[in-house]
Amino acid sequence: MTNLESLILAFSLSLDAMAVSLALSAGGHLRTTRAKFRIVFHFGLFQFLMPVAGWAIGTRIEPFIASSDRWIAAGLLAFVAVRMIRSAYGPLDTREANDPSRGWTLVTLATATSIDALAVGLGLAALRISVWYPSVVIGLITLLLSTIAILLGQRAGSQLGKRGQIVGGIVLLLVALKIIIVHN
Repeated sequence: MTNLESLILAFSLSLDAMAVSLALSAGGHLRTTRAKFRIVFHFGLFQFLMPVAGWAIGTRIEPFIASSDRWIAAGLLAFVAVRMIRSAYGPLDTREANDPSRGWTLVTLATATSIDALAVGLGLAALRISVWYPSVVIGLITLLLSTIAILLGQRAGSQLGKRGQIVGGIVLLLVALKIIIVHN
């Protein structure tokens, strides 16, 4: 796999993580530097690990997960999106308590945005291509683009206020819908 192919692959795989980062930031969910770091770090880490896991698993279970991976990813994103939209209408202290950069919400988001990378790892194994270089590039590009998205989301969020959470939830729902449509 060439450097250019790795970059194109990394960019395309990182778009979901970028959209989620933008939505979370615009929605005002990432208030501290620590929360922002946790999001970008875990998105980059999961995008690095999923191709490695897919490659390690190889083609043994690919037929079993290929038919349902899009539904799992879309369902996880939709779940978080509904929580974001609902929290926009809750009291302020409830919104602040729902930190998506912690616990199961963080794992859910990182998994949902990196399911495609698992399939890429399976494909690399089938093609007998080493997974290490593309995985590192995928992880780093995801980290970089998620950071940029958070910075852009902060600007948008300060202008949108409470509506930013609703817009962020809608963006997550659109990403979930895109996953279902593209993979059909």
